Amino acid sequence: MQADRLRHKYLEFFAHHDHAIIAGRSLVPENDPTVLFTTAGMHPLVPYILGESHPAGARLANCQQCIRTGDIEEVGDTVHLTFFEMLGNWSLGDYFKEEAIHYSYEFLTSPKWLGIAPEQLAITVFAGEGDIPRDDESAHIWRTLGIPDQRIFYLSSEHNWWGPAGQTGPCGPDTEMFISSKGYRTHDLPPGSPGSQAMEIWNDVFMQYRKAPDGQYQPLQRKCVDTGMGVERTITILQGRQSVYETELFWPIIARLEELSATRYGQQPASDRALRIIADHLKASVMIIGDAAAIVPSNVGRGYILRRIIRRAVRYGRQIGIEQSFLHLPLNELISIYQDVYPQLSERSEKIADVLHAEEEHFRLTLRKGEREFNKALAALDHHAPTHLPGEVAFRLYDTYGFPIELTKELAAEQGLTVDMQGFQRAFENHRTTSRSDSYSTFKGGLADHTAMTTRLHTATHLLHQALRDVLGNHVAQRGSNITPQRLRFDFSHSKKMSEEEINQVEEIVNRRIEENLPVKIETMPLKEAQTQGAIALFSHKYDDVVRVYSIGNYSKEVCGGPHTTCTAELGHFHILKEQSSSQGVRRIKAILELPEP
Repeated sequence: MQADRLRHKYLEFFAHHDHAIIAGRSLVPENDPTVLFTTAGMHPLVPYILGESHPAGARLANCQQCIRTGDIEEVGDTVHLTFFEMLGNWSLGDYFKEEAIHYSYEFLTSPKWLGIAPEQLAITVFAGEGDIPRDDESAHIWRTLGIPDQRIFYLSSEHNWWGPAGQTGPCGPDTEMFISSKGYRTHDLPPGSPGSQAMEIWNDVFMQYRKAPDGQYQPLQRKCVDTGMGVERTITILQGRQSVYETELFWPIIARLEELSATRYGQQPASDRALRIIADHLKASVMIIGDAAAIVPSNVGRGYILRRIIRRAVRYGRQIGIEQSFLHLPLNELISIYQDVYPQLSERSEKIADVLHAEEEHFRLTLRKGEREFNKALAALDHHAPTHLPGEVAFRLYDTYGFPIELTKELAAEQGLTVDMQGFQRAFENHRTTSRSDSYSTFKGGLADHTAMTTRLHTATHLLHQALRDVLGNHVAQRGSNITPQRLRFDFSHSKKMSEEEINQVEEIVNRRIEENLPVKIETMPLKEAQTQGAIALFSHKYDDVVRVYSIGNYSKEVCGGPHTTCTAELGHFHILKEQSSSQGVRRIKAILELPEP
């Protein structure tokens, strides 16, 4: 079974079980994102898991594209990926453990669907921890389905607990399904443990607790189910492959890289790993550049992640002998893999190629500069008995010249030296402590919390967005935001610095709307009707057919989610603190709300 067929069958199965099929979202969460990327299928749905009603109902299913960079160093093995697709189904206060587990088992084992032999399944459940009991309920349900005790494993919270998206919020135990292509025997290692040959195929998360600010876990009255099945891993299992890179989602890209490098996959572990990393990072880069959010490489936030994976791909290209700019060359093969799923890639192929080529050329220049600086640092060492390159020198090469630490280690090894990695890490941590950007914070559903102040600032971004369009023009479009109880940060498309007069105009317009005490109204309507009414819908190709529209009087109308105030008088006084560049063609505003003394 190939990926296209799997996506179709999954959504068909859950539609058959009364789930509304909703569209996957952008890689950048559109509703006030503070997470850099959508890292799981549940991220766009957090507001609804927290209690808001979804316009499509309480049973949902979709296929969501994701970017995950927390374990980027693991990429290059047989299973870890930067970009991946997650099939998911949700119950928002509807069914719970029994139905969710039955659905999982039916889809996996029924001949009508995937037809996996039940003896290939191994199950993990939560072992309990502190005041939270072990999940005997889930284990019992699996037993009633015929899974014997020998293939049900109780594991710790490290393996079978899904924490809140932020410091507080909904959380709960999960049960995970593993497959071994040779069948799972009772003497095999527990799934997920080092050395186990079983591969995770599905994860059912049971949101039945809320973590309070004091760290206590309280039972939720409205329990939700959040599940995920990775497309890449599942087809790997169904096709009997040993690696996700041996499926049709990667093989055409790797074949093109073989031509460019005169390297053959399967001959050397080091070159195989390099080919896998390049293929993965190239795919992730193309998906990010081709996304509606229009991200380009930069030194901050999402642009930095994009720059990092492009440069990492180039470095591994050098490792297998590719000296020319090459990342744009397998683009046709990559786009053809996803042409029916993500048609926007074809539409933006020229831009994608241009960004890849420009960034690669820039990095090759950086490499030449870094090598010169390395040689200078080498000459400055005490040559009586040098055995290592100081960590602060390695960090300076990394921080000032963008020289990857891996290359520094390689060059040092050629000189018979090691790199003081402890010193490098100390310098790195000191730098991160003093200059950590708030753009790396991770919050629930794109908001730091759902407090009254965060809600006010969220509402204020709607006024700010429209005011910017009034002053600068309708080309202005949101490119991201970050909202905490202390301030809002709003990124928008605009090619030049705003003048003091323009800033003052925007501020004045927003405060005038606040003083008018405009009502904030929510409506549920078809997306086409919302667009006909003039609602701003920045990610229209990713919205569901039915959406929620927030109107602030007759002034602002946007497709949105998350909490809002009931009227603008609740906002206080709006004040812009700073206007600055965020990345090429994107400006950033930081602002606060000043509330009157009680």
